[in-house]
Amino acid sequence: MQHHVPLPLSSTPSTSPPSEPDLTSFQSLPLDPTVPDYASLLSDELLLNIFSKLPISQHVSDSLVCRRWLYLHGLLVQSLKVTDWSFVTSGRVFNRFPNLTDLDLVRSCIGMSKFSGIVANHKTVSVHVDTNSILDGFLEETALLPSNEVDKGLTMVAEKYPNLQRLVAIGTGEEGLLKIAEECPTLQELELHCCGDLALKAIFGIKNLQVVKLIGFIDVFYNSAISDIGLTLLAQGCRRLVKLELCGCEGSYDGVKAIGQCCQMLEELTLSEHRMDGGWLAGLSFCGNLKT
Repeated sequence: MQHHVPLPLSSTPSTSPPSEPDLTSFQSLPLDPTVPDYASLLSDELLLNIFSKLPISQHVSDSLVCRRWLYLHGLLVQSLKVTDWSFVTSGRVFNRFPNLTDLDLVRSCIGMSKFSGIVANHKTVSVHVDTNSILDGFLEETALLPSNEVDKGLTMVAEKYPNLQRLVAIGTGEEGLLKIAEECPTLQELELHCCGDLALKAIFGIKNLQVVKLIGFIDVFYNSAISDIGLTLLAQGCRRLVKLELCGCEGSYDGVKAIGQCCQMLEELTLSEHRMDGGWLAGLSFCGNLKT
C-alpha cells in the first residue's frame, strides 16, 4: 500500500498527454495476412487528420498497432511530462516527439526509487520518497541531477525544439538557460524549480517571456533560495512579463520594487508559501498595471 503525503497546493498544473510507450521495447502487433491492410492505402496526411480527431485517451493504444502509427502519433503530441532522464539524453524523445512545444522535465531530474512505498504529492510534483535520501526534512542534493547534467539536457532540448513555448525545469544552471534563450525565441512561459539567483541571469536573452513561475522552498521537496538578487535579475530581464508566480521565494521591498519598476506590463502576481521580509507589500505600489 502506498501512503500519500498531501502537501500545500498553490496552482493548477497544465494538462499533459498520457504516458507514451517506450520505443526500446516496441514490437508491432502481428498482422493477419488474410486481412487487407486498408490503412496502408492512406497517406500520412490523411491518417494524421483522422488521428487528430480521436480522443487523447485512445492515442496510446492506437500507436501500438504498428511502427508507422507510432511515428504518426508522435507527430501530434505537443505537450509532454518526461519521467526518465535517459529519454532525453539518449535522444529518443526528439525522435519520438519531434513537434513538442510544451516540455516538463522536473520528475525526470529527481532520482528517487520508483519502488518506494511512500509518494509525496504537490500540485506540480509527485515523487516516490526514499527516506534514505531525505536530510533535515528535505530531499538531499544527491536526489537531484547535478546542474551541469541538467544544462546538457537543456542544450539538447534547445537545439531540437526551436519552437518551444513552455518549459518546466529543475536545478538548472545559467548555461542551460542561456542555450534555451539563444535557440528558443518563441518561449513564452518558464517554470523553474530549485534554482539559484545567478541562474536567472540567463533570462535576459528570452525576449518574449510573458509568464514565469519560480519555486524555491517547498516542504519535503526543496530548500533553495531565491532572494532580492534573483528577483532583480528576473525583473531586468523580463520586461514583457504579464504573469509572475513566486512560490517559497525570499526577498523584500527591494525585489518587489524592482519587479514593479521594470515589468510595467505585469498584470498578475501570485505569492505562496513565501518567505518575504517585512515591508515587501510596500513594493507593490510600483506595480502600476497590476490587476490581480
